[in-house]
Amino acid sequence: MSLCSMTDRQALIQPDRGQPATALHLVDKATLPDFLKGLNAGQRAALSAQKFEGGGYEHAIVPDGDAWFAVAGVANIDDLSSWCMAKLADVLPGGTYRRAGGEPGKALHGWITGQYRFDRYRKDAKDAEPRILLTKDVALIEPAIAEATAVLMVRDLVNTPAEDMGPLQLEAEARALAKRHHAEVHVVSGDALEHDYPMVHAVGRAAARSHAPRLIEMTWGDARHPRVAIVGKGVCFDSGGLDIKPSSGMALMKKDMGGAAHALALAGLIMTMGLKVRLHVLVPAVENAISGNAFRPGDILRSRAGLSVEITNTDAEGRLVLGDALTRATEMKPELVIDFATLTGAARVALGPDLPAMFARQCPTATQLLEAGRQLDDPCWQLPLHEGYREYLKSDVADLQNSPANGFAGASVAALFLDRFVGEGIDWVHFDTFAWRPVGKPGRPKGGDALGLRAAWGLLKARYG
Repeated sequence: MSLCSMTDRQALIQPDRGQPATALHLVDKATLPDFLKGLNAGQRAALSAQKFEGGGYEHAIVPDGDAWFAVAGVANIDDLSSWCMAKLADVLPGGTYRRAGGEPGKALHGWITGQYRFDRYRKDAKDAEPRILLTKDVALIEPAIAEATAVLMVRDLVNTPAEDMGPLQLEAEARALAKRHHAEVHVVSGDALEHDYPMVHAVGRAAARSHAPRLIEMTWGDARHPRVAIVGKGVCFDSGGLDIKPSSGMALMKKDMGGAAHALALAGLIMTMGLKVRLHVLVPAVENAISGNAFRPGDILRSRAGLSVEITNTDAEGRLVLGDALTRATEMKPELVIDFATLTGAARVALGPDLPAMFARQCPTATQLLEAGRQLDDPCWQLPLHEGYREYLKSDVADLQNSPANGFAGASVAALFLDRFVGEGIDWVHFDTFAWRPVGKPGRPKGGDALGLRAAWGLLKARYG
């Protein structure tokens, strides 16, 4: 069960009208002793037999006459995170549940995402009986479902192999999203792409015709509202180009369109929740392939912005396609631009897989994002746009080079490259995200995942909600 449909997700969280449901008792280390006093000897023996000690993500089934209830450990019962009940949603039998003595609150998110499965290609896939959670906080249901829908969209898009999620399929996803929300889509390809978005065309021109490059543009909302641009790197597969990756480095490159997945999913969340913005979404969709007409190290590309770029490494292609897309975004004079990209290994070396690197021109925006990430259990970490590193982008033969050879501050230097294509004075945020979980956690299985999306949503909701 991939929970692809809105109907599936809506069924998982329902208003509590007193309907029959199995009780879920949450305890922490401090409250466990008092909880045990309220149980009979047989129930305490059942907990002991299951070695339940009230630790985080521990759970146990307790008999209660002809029925049963569940007990689960959390870090702090007075401050639930998004993930406190996620494991329960994965391991409990199908049925209807309610939290005893309180409401799920933020844990609604993990209840939905904890039931995600990507089984599109599994012959033995079976539909699991859903676990339904009740809540009296009915005002939280719609936003919880909308946020989970966005996260699961990222997972589905990233988990799908490149053969089935190339530029054409990304376009189809954008068109389907636009149709649901009465948005407009414009796609540039072929000769028009070569003329108007030359770096997007250069990176993608070596791909097969079925995976031909394109620039996907979507607009939505009242033109009188503040304009917000969301840009996502859509490299549907990255071989590294002529600077070819080793096989180990290529194994996960179906996820190199994770930025595009974040952008489309965030756009869907914005439109679903009716944010009062004029939305402008841009996805440069390409495959960085190898053939006789692949772009080369040493080539000098022109860009939509008029800057010339010396290619020193064809495996630093994401910043090229983003450069043209960011130029287009800033031509519309938005008050805020947010881009997402699986851009550098340097960000992963610095921060690991769980924390997306965040770069922001304006300090208040960075502060808002960090706080939104903390509140929504989607933490990010700010790295610097250090002016002193701009000199690393200097070229002897062009306006700038795409990949300095010194290896220093790779994530910051890549962000500074992008900064050259964003108009002056525009509030701009760049997420260098991994879009992947190498190790599963409750509510967050191994595979594609949204990292930074909910933080960005928190910022947008605070400003325009």
